[in-house]
Amino acid sequence: MGEQQHVKFPQEVLDEYAALGVDLPALFSAGHLGTRMGVQIAEASAERVVGTMPVEGNTQPYGLLHGGASAVLAETLGSIGSMLHGGVSKIAVGVDLNCTHHRGVRSGLVTGVATPIHRGRSTATYEIVISDEEGRRVCSARLTCLLRDVGPKDAERVGAKA
Repeated sequence: MGEQQHVKFPQEVLDEYAALGVDLPALFSAGHLGTRMGVQIAEASAERVVGTMPVEGNTQPYGLLHGGASAVLAETLGSIGSMLHGGVSKIAVGVDLNCTHHRGVRSGLVTGVATPIHRGRSTATYEIVISDEEGRRVCSARLTCLLRDVGPKDAERVGAKA
């Protein structure tokens, strides 16, 4: 699912997935789309997910960071948090994404930080704040994921038991 990265996970989470034979950093990478867009995950737990994305290569015709690129970063970070909250027996599926774009960015790196708003048994909602290199808010996003049980087809992909 994309390139291997050095993501900081809580040790107890790494141990839980390793016991099932799951390579957690590979499973919770930015995925193929995120990799093409240059998304890098720096830190990941159910309480906080941090990732970056370059502006270069992710712009719209005016040379500004594309709103869809911000949405990809937001959904990636919120989905990782939701998956970690759900644990090994759940799959997180995004059902609602809302993004408000506050300012344009033409270069550099943007950083997204996802923190939970709600972590329940069947849904998880994260707020994702995307900022530029000066710490100015570029985008505010909210992602809600449905947490559904791992099914037989999912189990093959994530290495979990259905």
